[in-house]
Amino acid sequence: MADRTTYTPGTFSWTDLTTTDQEAAKSFYSGLFGWEAQDNPVGDGIVYSMMLIDGKPVGAISPQPEAQRDAGVPPVWNSYITVQSADGALERAKHLGAAVHAPAFDVMDVGRMGVLQDPQGAFVLVWEPKTHIGASLVNHHGALSWNELATADVDASAAFYGDLFGWSFTPMEGDMPYLVVQNADGQSNGGIRPRTESEPPYWLVYFGADDIAASTARAGELGGATIVEPMEIGPGTISVLQDPQGAVFALYSGQFDD
Repeated sequence: MADRTTYTPGTFSWTDLTTTDQEAAKSFYSGLFGWEAQDNPVGDGIVYSMMLIDGKPVGAISPQPEAQRDAGVPPVWNSYITVQSADGALERAKHLGAAVHAPAFDVMDVGRMGVLQDPQGAFVLVWEPKTHIGASLVNHHGALSWNELATADVDASAAFYGDLFGWSFTPMEGDMPYLVVQNADGQSNGGIRPRTESEPPYWLVYFGADDIAASTARAGELGGATIVEPMEIGPGTISVLQDPQGAVFALYSGQFDD
Protein backbone atom coordinates (compact mmCIF):
# COMPACT_ATOMS: atom_id res chain seq x y z
CA MET A 1 0.00 0.00 0.00
CA ALA A 2 1.23 3.51 -0.76
CA ASP A 3 -0.37 6.72 0.47
CA ARG A 4 0.28 9.84 -1.59
CA THR A 5 0.21 13.48 -0.58
CA THR A 6 2.11 14.81 -3.60
CA TYR A 7 3.35 13.70 -7.02
CA THR A 8 6.57 14.49 -8.84
CA PRO A 9 5.80 16.27 -12.14
CA GLY A 10 5.72 13.71 -14.93
CA THR A 11 4.05 11.06 -12.76
CA PHE A 12 0.73 9.33 -13.46
CA SER A 13 -1.47 10.52 -10.62
CA TRP A 14 -5.14 10.06 -11.45
CA THR A 15 -7.60 8.12 -13.54
CA ASP A 16 -11.28 8.55 -14.28
CA LEU A 17 -13.84 6.69 -16.33
CA THR A 18 -16.16 8.39 -18.80
CA THR A 19 -19.01 6.00 -19.44
CA THR A 20 -22.44 5.64 -21.02
CA ASP A 21 -24.07 4.37 -17.80
CA GLN A 22 -22.60 5.97 -14.72
CA GLU A 23 -24.76 4.17 -12.16
CA ALA A 24 -24.15 0.74 -13.69
CA ALA A 25 -20.41 1.41 -13.82
CA LYS A 26 -20.37 2.49 -10.16
CA SER A 27 -22.13 -0.74 -9.25
CA PHE A 28 -19.72 -2.87 -11.28
CA TYR A 29 -16.50 -1.38 -9.89
CA SER A 30 -17.82 -1.16 -6.35
CA GLY A 31 -18.64 -4.86 -6.58
CA LEU A 32 -15.21 -5.63 -7.99
CA PHE A 33 -12.98 -3.43 -5.82
CA GLY A 34 -15.10 -2.48 -2.81
CA TRP A 35 -15.14 1.18 -3.83
CA GLU A 36 -17.47 3.66 -2.17
CA ALA A 37 -18.89 6.52 -4.24
CA GLN A 38 -18.86 10.17 -3.22
CA ASP A 39 -21.08 12.00 -5.70
CA ASN A 40 -20.08 15.59 -6.45
CA PRO A 41 -22.41 17.81 -8.54
CA VAL A 42 -20.35 19.71 -11.11
CA GLY A 43 -23.08 21.66 -12.90
CA ASP A 44 -25.69 21.12 -15.63
CA GLY A 45 -27.04 18.05 -13.86
CA ILE A 46 -23.66 16.28 -14.10
CA VAL A 47 -22.25 14.34 -11.17
CA TYR A 48 -18.57 13.44 -10.82
CA SER A 49 -18.42 10.35 -8.63
CA MET A 50 -15.20 10.18 -6.63
CA MET A 51 -14.47 6.52 -5.84
CA LEU A 52 -12.96 5.87 -2.42
CA ILE A 53 -11.12 3.15 -0.49
CA ASP A 54 -11.12 3.78 3.26
CA GLY A 55 -12.15 7.35 2.52
CA LYS A 56 -9.21 7.93 0.16
CA PRO A 57 -9.88 8.85 -3.50
CA VAL A 58 -8.50 6.30 -5.97
CA GLY A 59 -10.34 7.32 -9.16
CA ALA A 60 -13.62 8.65 -10.44
CA ILE A 61 -16.56 7.79 -12.69
CA SER A 62 -18.43 10.37 -14.75
CA PRO A 63 -20.90 10.50 -17.64
CA GLN A 64 -19.43 10.35 -21.12
CA PRO A 65 -19.58 13.75 -22.84
CA GLU A 66 -22.42 13.93 -25.35
CA ALA A 67 -20.07 14.72 -28.23
CA GLN A 68 -18.10 11.53 -27.59
CA ARG A 69 -21.26 9.47 -27.32
CA ASP A 70 -22.61 10.90 -30.59
CA ALA A 71 -19.29 10.12 -32.29
CA GLY A 72 -19.44 6.48 -31.13
CA VAL A 73 -16.42 6.76 -28.83
CA PRO A 74 -16.46 3.84 -26.38
CA PRO A 75 -16.31 4.34 -22.61
CA VAL A 76 -12.70 4.78 -21.53
CA TRP A 77 -10.44 5.02 -18.50
CA ASN A 78 -8.41 8.23 -18.80
CA SER A 79 -4.79 8.60 -17.65
CA TYR A 80 -3.68 11.86 -16.00
CA ILE A 81 -0.07 13.00 -15.59
CA THR A 82 0.90 15.62 -13.02
CA VAL A 83 2.63 18.71 -14.44
CA GLN A 84 3.83 22.00 -13.01
CA SER A 85 1.86 23.94 -15.64
CA ALA A 86 -0.95 22.52 -17.76
CA ASP A 87 -0.63 25.43 -20.20
CA GLY A 88 3.11 24.94 -20.52
CA ALA A 89 2.85 21.18 -20.98
CA LEU A 90 0.26 21.51 -23.74
CA GLU A 91 2.28 24.15 -25.54
CA ARG A 92 5.35 21.91 -25.36
CA ALA A 93 3.30 18.94 -26.59
CA LYS A 94 2.15 20.90 -29.64
CA HIS A 95 5.75 21.83 -30.40
CA LEU A 96 6.61 18.11 -30.27
CA GLY A 97 3.88 17.17 -32.75
CA ALA A 98 0.88 16.39 -30.53
CA ALA A 99 -2.65 17.65 -31.06
CA VAL A 100 -4.35 19.55 -28.23
CA HIS A 101 -7.99 18.44 -27.98
CA ALA A 102 -8.84 20.48 -24.87
CA PRO A 103 -6.78 23.58 -24.06
CA ALA A 104 -5.95 24.10 -20.40
CA PHE A 105 -8.93 24.97 -18.20
CA ASP A 106 -9.63 25.28 -14.50
CA VAL A 107 -11.62 22.56 -12.73
CA MET A 108 -13.12 24.78 -10.05
CA ASP A 109 -10.45 25.11 -7.34
CA VAL A 110 -9.14 21.55 -7.54
CA GLY A 111 -6.75 21.85 -10.47
CA ARG A 112 -6.11 22.83 -14.06
CA MET A 113 -6.07 20.31 -16.89
CA GLY A 114 -5.99 19.72 -20.63
CA VAL A 115 -6.21 16.87 -23.13
CA LEU A 116 -3.63 15.97 -25.78
CA GLN A 117 -3.30 13.30 -28.44
CA ASP A 118 0.27 12.15 -28.96
CA PRO A 119 1.79 11.91 -32.46
CA GLN A 120 0.98 8.17 -32.60
CA GLY A 121 -2.68 8.75 -31.69
CA ALA A 122 -3.01 7.98 -27.95
CA PHE A 123 -4.85 10.40 -25.67
CA VAL A 124 -3.51 11.49 -22.29
CA LEU A 125 -4.48 14.25 -19.87
CA VAL A 126 -2.23 16.66 -17.97
CA TRP A 127 -3.08 17.69 -14.42
CA GLU A 128 -1.81 20.80 -12.61
CA PRO A 129 -2.88 20.15 -9.01
CA LYS A 130 -4.40 22.68 -6.67
CA THR A 131 -6.57 21.26 -3.89
CA HIS A 132 -6.70 17.79 -5.50
CA ILE A 133 -3.35 16.06 -5.98
CA GLY A 134 -4.82 12.97 -7.63
CA ALA A 135 -5.09 9.53 -6.07
CA SER A 136 -4.38 9.47 -2.33
CA LEU A 137 -3.81 5.72 -2.44
CA VAL A 138 -1.97 3.70 -5.10
CA ASN A 139 -0.40 0.23 -5.45
CA HIS A 140 -3.18 -1.43 -3.49
CA HIS A 141 -6.15 -3.66 -4.28
CA GLY A 142 -8.54 -1.50 -6.32
CA ALA A 143 -6.08 1.40 -6.67
CA LEU A 144 -4.06 2.72 -9.60
CA SER A 145 -0.92 0.63 -10.04
CA TRP A 146 0.41 1.07 -13.61
CA ASN A 147 -0.20 2.84 -16.93
CA GLU A 148 0.86 1.22 -20.20
CA LEU A 149 0.99 2.69 -23.68
CA ALA A 150 0.16 0.54 -26.69
CA THR A 151 1.70 2.23 -29.74
CA ALA A 152 2.60 1.54 -33.35
CA ASP A 153 6.07 3.07 -32.82
CA VAL A 154 7.70 2.40 -29.46
CA ASP A 155 10.83 4.46 -30.17
CA ALA A 156 8.91 7.49 -31.47
CA SER A 157 6.55 7.38 -28.50
CA ALA A 158 9.46 7.16 -26.07
CA ALA A 159 11.12 10.15 -27.72
CA PHE A 160 7.92 12.21 -27.52
CA TYR A 161 7.15 11.48 -23.88
CA GLY A 162 10.78 11.70 -22.85
CA ASP A 163 10.99 15.20 -24.31
CA LEU A 164 7.63 16.24 -22.86
CA PHE A 165 7.88 14.89 -19.31
CA GLY A 166 11.59 14.19 -18.81
CA TRP A 167 11.06 10.44 -18.68
CA SER A 168 13.85 7.92 -19.06
CA PHE A 169 13.38 4.31 -20.15
CA THR A 170 14.73 0.88 -19.28
CA PRO A 171 14.15 -2.07 -21.65
CA MET A 172 12.55 -5.11 -20.06
CA GLU A 173 13.76 -8.49 -21.25
CA GLY A 174 11.14 -10.64 -22.96
CA ASP A 175 9.71 -11.82 -26.26
CA MET A 176 8.09 -8.43 -26.92
CA PRO A 177 9.83 -5.04 -26.83
CA TYR A 178 8.85 -3.28 -23.60
CA LEU A 179 10.17 -0.04 -22.13
CA VAL A 180 9.72 0.69 -18.43
CA VAL A 181 9.20 4.41 -17.80
CA GLN A 182 11.04 6.23 -15.03
CA ASN A 183 10.02 9.71 -13.97
CA ALA A 184 12.40 12.43 -12.81
CA ASP A 185 12.85 10.93 -9.33
CA GLY A 186 13.74 7.53 -10.79
CA GLN A 187 10.50 5.77 -9.85
CA SER A 188 8.95 3.29 -12.27
CA ASN A 189 6.05 5.15 -13.81
CA GLY A 190 4.54 2.94 -16.52
CA GLY A 191 5.45 1.12 -19.68
CA ILE A 192 5.43 1.33 -23.47
CA ARG A 193 4.86 -1.65 -25.76
CA PRO A 194 3.90 -2.33 -29.39
CA ARG A 195 0.15 -2.40 -29.97
CA THR A 196 -1.51 -5.42 -31.57
CA GLU A 197 -3.37 -5.17 -34.87
CA SER A 198 -6.70 -5.17 -33.04
CA GLU A 199 -5.76 -2.35 -30.64
CA PRO A 200 -5.91 1.40 -31.12
CA PRO A 201 -3.05 3.45 -29.70
CA TYR A 202 -4.03 4.05 -26.06
CA TRP A 203 -2.94 4.18 -22.44
CA LEU A 204 -4.17 1.13 -20.51
CA VAL A 205 -4.94 1.69 -16.81
CA TYR A 206 -4.00 -1.06 -14.33
CA PHE A 207 -5.53 -1.51 -10.87
CA GLY A 208 -4.01 -3.59 -8.11
CA ALA A 209 -5.59 -6.93 -7.22
CA ASP A 210 -4.90 -9.16 -4.23
CA ASP A 211 -5.90 -12.25 -6.22
CA ILE A 212 -5.93 -11.97 -10.03
CA ALA A 213 -7.86 -15.18 -10.62
CA ALA A 214 -10.53 -14.30 -8.07
CA SER A 215 -10.90 -10.71 -9.30
CA THR A 216 -11.03 -11.80 -12.95
CA ALA A 217 -13.75 -14.31 -12.11
CA ARG A 218 -15.62 -11.71 -10.06
CA ALA A 219 -15.58 -9.28 -12.98
CA GLY A 220 -17.28 -11.96 -15.09
CA GLU A 221 -19.92 -12.53 -12.41
CA LEU A 222 -20.64 -8.79 -12.48
CA GLY A 223 -21.14 -8.77 -16.25
CA GLY A 224 -17.64 -7.93 -17.44
CA ALA A 225 -15.58 -9.77 -20.06
CA THR A 226 -12.04 -11.12 -20.00
CA ILE A 227 -9.80 -10.01 -22.88
CA VAL A 228 -6.57 -11.51 -21.55
CA GLU A 229 -6.73 -14.36 -19.05
CA PRO A 230 -4.44 -14.13 -15.99
CA MET A 231 -0.83 -14.51 -17.11
CA GLU A 232 2.59 -14.29 -15.48
CA ILE A 233 4.77 -11.39 -16.66
CA GLY A 234 7.86 -11.67 -14.43
CA PRO A 235 7.32 -9.24 -11.54
CA GLY A 236 3.69 -10.34 -11.17
CA THR A 237 0.47 -11.48 -12.82
CA ILE A 238 -1.91 -9.48 -15.01
CA SER A 239 -5.25 -9.83 -16.72
CA VAL A 240 -7.08 -7.47 -19.09
CA LEU A 241 -10.81 -6.96 -18.70
CA GLN A 242 -13.72 -5.04 -20.19
CA ASP A 243 -16.53 -3.67 -18.08
CA PRO A 244 -20.20 -4.12 -19.07
CA GLN A 245 -20.27 -0.71 -20.81
CA GLY A 246 -17.14 -1.50 -22.86
CA ALA A 247 -14.27 0.24 -21.05
CA VAL A 248 -11.01 -1.73 -21.04
CA PHE A 249 -8.81 -1.91 -17.95
CA ALA A 250 -6.26 -4.28 -16.45
CA LEU A 251 -5.42 -5.91 -13.13
CA TYR A 252 -1.98 -6.41 -11.62
CA SER A 253 -0.85 -8.52 -8.69
CA GLY A 254 2.77 -8.72 -7.62
CA GLN A 255 5.68 -6.52 -6.64
CA PHE A 256 4.81 -2.84 -6.20
CA ASP A 257 7.00 0.22 -5.87
CA ASP A 258 6.44 2.13 -2.63
